Amino acid sequence: MGRGYRIDELKQKLIEVLQDSKMGMSGIEISEKLNVSRITMTKYLKVLAAEGFLRQKIIGNTTLWFLELGQETFIFPNDYFKVESHYLDYLIKGSESQVFSLIKNCIYSDASVYKLIIEVIIPAINSIQALYDEGKIGNSEVKFLGNVISKSLQIFNQITVESNLKKKIIVLSGDPESTLLSEAASASFHSTEWTVFHLGDMSSAINVLFDLDFQKLVSKIWKQKSGILIVLVFSKTKERLNFFADSISTIKEKMGKQMSLVLCGKIEKKAKLDCDLQTEKFEDVINWSETVYENSK
Repeated sequence: MGRGYRIDELKQKLIEVLQDSKMGMSGIEISEKLNVSRITMTKYLKVLAAEGFLRQKIIGNTTLWFLELGQETFIFPNDYFKVESHYLDYLIKGSESQVFSLIKNCIYSDASVYKLIIEVIIPAINSIQALYDEGKIGNSEVKFLGNVISKSLQIFNQITVESNLKKKIIVLSGDPESTLLSEAASASFHSTEWTVFHLGDMSSAINVLFDLDFQKLVSKIWKQKSGILIVLVFSKTKERLNFFADSISTIKEKMGKQMSLVLCGKIEKKAKLDCDLQTEKFEDVINWSETVYENSK
């Protein structure tokens, strides 16, 4: 590029130039502002539009460029709290485009996917549940907002990451209410190079043959038993967690010590289920899994 900007620097410059421009700017105006050749600037504007960073509007023979909604300057790690506030605000307003643009902007600004999930997505999931419990929103709205959060998490999964075949994890939820947490966990593990097998809501698979069915899957994806395999189960009820603990622990005995079971959900302190880690905290799951992998080398 004429001025030699890196792509992240260019995005920052475009935010500074376009954030107060309600009428948009032409490619020529932008290239002059940034001292970049018109041809080069046009190429990059089209790429950034395809990424969802910019949008364009053609008026006659002129193409005007605008920032997509939600694009602003963030500096991490200081601004996670600001993103959390924006995300929940856009979410409750039902503005999907702003939600998705905000997440993409954070990615462009080199935010940590793990930190975004812990400090933005998980609090939003909890806030939506609290609004429902308080009777402020109904079932339909909860479903809609949950779908928006799910689509946000899919953006993280689209980031190209070279997965480590020695770090494998199966993630599932024991009930529909825990599905978003399982999706959040899958996205977080994906970002840290785990090979993730996300099963989603498995409540319909609860039957006397579950252990045999699940063992077939484990045998297929972990044939060589290379590295470690963690099975992570989320559920809101101790009964569901207990079912999966009993079913999967029998498979663990056959597969060996390199296979672990983690249960994440609210359980009575005195209730000790057959697993390697039992916790209510999302962060515990991530940190424990990385420790287990490091110790297995």
